[in-house]
Amino acid sequence: MNAATHLWVMGGLVLTRDVKARVDEEARAAYGRDEESCGLLLGPAAAPLAVDAIVPMVNRANMLHRLDPVTYPRTGRMYFDVDPLKFERLMREGDLCGQPAKVLYHSHLDVGAYFSETDAQAALMGLAQPSYPLAYLVSSVRKGTVDDCKLFVWEAASTRFVEAGLTIA
Repeated sequence: MNAATHLWVMGGLVLTRDVKARVDEEARAAYGRDEESCGLLLGPAAAPLAVDAIVPMVNRANMLHRLDPVTYPRTGRMYFDVDPLKFERLMREGDLCGQPAKVLYHSHLDVGAYFSETDAQAALMGLAQPSYPLAYLVSSVRKGTVDDCKLFVWEAASTRFVEAGLTIA
């Protein structure tokens, strides 16, 4: 991951109010389904810190749990699982059309906006640093209301994810 060419991985992102409203709407709707919301936020390559589009994704966790609760003991209330082929396609298409994916977003249900150990493991995919050049937005939904939202980025010096600056404009 190259921070020089993917400046958004350092934080300081600026989300449009419309994108933030859609992230919140997705989080509330997913809460109603008793699952975490998830998806990608995109923005123009020419404006590395700008985020102006949202691509919601299906959280497959509940479906996987229903199909095989032994292999997938956790439900969508506890984590999210996206189709890896769709994720890869969206990442590739965003780069090709000059609207790269900059943020992977998801919600937490009734526990607050923090970057969990599960979130870190998913972002690292067993590697020493994140697999994709992304920042991570976590929304907190309590009793159906979005009450917090925080951006997290990889800090190479401390080898951990840290909270980063985020502006809604």
